[in-house]
Amino acid sequence: MKVGQDFKDKVVYQIYPRSFKDSSGNGIGDLKGIVSKLDYLQELGIDYIWMNPIFLSPQNDNGYDVADYRAIDPQYGTMEDLEELIEEAKKRNIYLMFDMVFNHTSTSHEWFQKALQGDPKYRNYYIFKEPKADGGMPNNWQSKFGGPAWKYVPELGQYYLHLFDESQADLNWENDEVIEELADVIRFWLDKGVRGFRFDVINEIAKSSFADDPNEFDGRQYYTDQPKNHDHLHHLHQLSFPKDDPYFITVGEMSSTTVGNCQKYTDPENEELTMVFNFHHLKVDYKDKQKWTLMDFDFHELKELFFEWQEGMQEHDGWNALFWNCHDQPRSLSRFGDPARYPKQSAKMLATAIHLMQGTPYIYQGEEIGMENAGFTDLDQYRDVESINAYHILKKQGKSDEAIYAILREKSRDNARTPMQWDASDNAGFTTGTPWIGTNPNYRQVNVEEALKDKDSVFYHYKKLIGLRKNHPAISRGRFIPILKEHDQVYGYIRQDEKETILVLNNFYGKDCAVDLGEIEELDRFGTLISNYPDQDLSHHMNLRPYESAAWILHRE
Repeated sequence: MKVGQDFKDKVVYQIYPRSFKDSSGNGIGDLKGIVSKLDYLQELGIDYIWMNPIFLSPQNDNGYDVADYRAIDPQYGTMEDLEELIEEAKKRNIYLMFDMVFNHTSTSHEWFQKALQGDPKYRNYYIFKEPKADGGMPNNWQSKFGGPAWKYVPELGQYYLHLFDESQADLNWENDEVIEELADVIRFWLDKGVRGFRFDVINEIAKSSFADDPNEFDGRQYYTDQPKNHDHLHHLHQLSFPKDDPYFITVGEMSSTTVGNCQKYTDPENEELTMVFNFHHLKVDYKDKQKWTLMDFDFHELKELFFEWQEGMQEHDGWNALFWNCHDQPRSLSRFGDPARYPKQSAKMLATAIHLMQGTPYIYQGEEIGMENAGFTDLDQYRDVESINAYHILKKQGKSDEAIYAILREKSRDNARTPMQWDASDNAGFTTGTPWIGTNPNYRQVNVEEALKDKDSVFYHYKKLIGLRKNHPAISRGRFIPILKEHDQVYGYIRQDEKETILVLNNFYGKDCAVDLGEIEELDRFGTLISNYPDQDLSHHMNLRPYESAAWILHRE
């Protein structure tokens, strides 16, 4: 059986372990907490759990600075706790997807410590370079976290590269021994029963040159989507990916990528990755493409990006990871919906729009119950270093506190990291102690317990969408055909295979709109598949209500 043969009808649920469920009362989510909520995830119907990194780490970058790829960080539990999670999840037909940070390691990692001690084998695991003739840095590249991308080591008389924090040293993928080490890590977790892997910033592993960036940018033209990236991923695939496991899947996080490169990464013939994340659609509310700004989202740009990626990937048998939310993005309901006036309708609309496209849907914890942005009003409430830094940068630019907090409430990553809202008890049922970050004040109204009692809740809409993907091959494997490309409010498309045609309409605004479906034939033969409003009949000239979203199906003999 071919690797991942059955993945196209599956759905992944992302857990941010620190904020999901605390079993110990110390205010930090843990592995035992996840085990305690597996029945809930089984009820939702998901197939994989992607967890953010739980490996041993100094936690300078929320676990994306790994000190040991084979050890569990004690704040999350023990290896025995993880083995219990893997076993209990499998009983419910759920598999774990691990978050692998293979572009860099923590400088606390044993490999880097041996490199610092002068061991030539391990020095070649990383990217060390001599100073320029004037003693300066090897080039002018900037770190993604700000400041130079090079750190000087006096004992060695050399600099090492860190595209991220200086405590995250980039690995040298030109060294085959590094790829072999990382392949061994993959095999270690496969033996434990892990069946999926998400690779962090994996399109930055190949560095084609170490020249100065002539435009004084950050050097990404030399390390993003370089041709050898494909060679390196294929090499890792050959060394460690199982060839006959239908449950094995991989996904790559792609930074500043292109459709063309992602076609190559996910074309099964190339043997690289199963699917990819891209983030272009989550920058449509960036004024001048700058994050710490405020503007309404550009609906036409959003549509154009969705159409480009859907059509472009299917042309080359590529595969998208579909998502609105993750640990690094503010809540989509607050961003693209209207939680004040149309909480259910807009949450369901966003779900339908993304889940019925071609690709694998990813649900981020709390999305399925309609969780919103945190609404924090004071800097002391924030934990994300990026957000705290942004406050001080914006302050130096002369912005008022009021203006800065308005931006943070819209753009901070902490919006995604508040505790999962389980019930109306203190701290939303997340912990009996003091949570590491504050809960959203609306948890007494928006929580899992309330969602499960209401058969019209956002939760049951998500559950139905997951079921539709499993029962309708036109959704899981059919073609994507865009419609209504120029409409100012509606994102519409068709999914189609030999036996089914599914028409999907999504009104992205809180006002009525007219839709002309004059070119679509046999509308009278379509039946409703899913809707967020009752009693909507399909016709050539129809009206959609605020945030109305529906799919209709035509069966062909």
